[in-house]
Amino acid sequence: MTDQADAGSVVVDPPAGAPATPAVTTDNGSAVTTDQSPFSGLSEGARKWVDTKGYKSHEDIVSAALSLEQKLGTSVAVPAADAPKEEWEKFNSKLPEAMRPVTSPDKLEFKRPEGLPENVPYSDELATAAKQWAVDAGATPKVAQAYHDKYVAYAAEQAKAAQTALAQSVEATHTELVKDWGPVDSDGFKQKLEVSNRALKKLGLVDAYKAKGILLADGTLTDPQIARAFLAVGDAMFKEDTIDGGNAAVGENPFKRDSAGKIKSMTAISALVKSDPERAKRLAREAGENPDLWVSSNPL
Repeated sequence: MTDQADAGSVVVDPPAGAPATPAVTTDNGSAVTTDQSPFSGLSEGARKWVDTKGYKSHEDIVSAALSLEQKLGTSVAVPAADAPKEEWEKFNSKLPEAMRPVTSPDKLEFKRPEGLPENVPYSDELATAAKQWAVDAGATPKVAQAYHDKYVAYAAEQAKAAQTALAQSVEATHTELVKDWGPVDSDGFKQKLEVSNRALKKLGLVDAYKAKGILLADGTLTDPQIARAFLAVGDAMFKEDTIDGGNAAVGENPFKRDSAGKIKSMTAISALVKSDPERAKRLAREAGENPDLWVSSNPL
């Protein structure tokens, strides 16, 4: 054995009790490192908010904050309810066109909706007035149009219901009068109806009753009590009345021929044609006569 060891071939043990010296490694770019979230120092609630927003770095948060600041800088504050008109006009001018209140009735176009039944009334005058109401209320064009359409639809439903009720009323009146006066084509029914109509005309109530809907345009009554009442009035008014001095009583049809096919009273027909041409035409038709022959060229 030699007294001197070969250089680099002997490992000298450290003295007892001395701490071990860790091996030193040189970072040449190949070492593996562990990534750590940039938000690891935040509270749990803050980290959840960051995850929800999808932020991956502090730069993401800063960019979002800058964007929000820019938006707030260009936002429009809503005026107070009692703010001056000029302030509201300025605010409205910055809104999208569809959201701005309509400023002139001319900018609205209300018209009868397509498909609305012809028997449903539509008032152009009311539609014109509604345009100004929309302007006064500060409604947008979309809101104004919606109210118009909803109202028209509601009015159509009401008109339909009224027509149904009227038809039922006419049917009920017909049924009641047939029970009291007999079949519609019977002489008794026709006579009572004629007396009732004469009383109605004599008292000048035809137009008033038509306006109230009690009497329809074609003369149909919608209330059996009215018909009965005017029959009683007519019986009292015309009890002593005759058409031609005694030969043709009230309620009789002067156009109806006798068993020999002859007209009973030409005088009665002449008087009727002069006093009530429309009634004369109707009675002529009921008797099977040509009304134009008697009314248009009355021989007497």
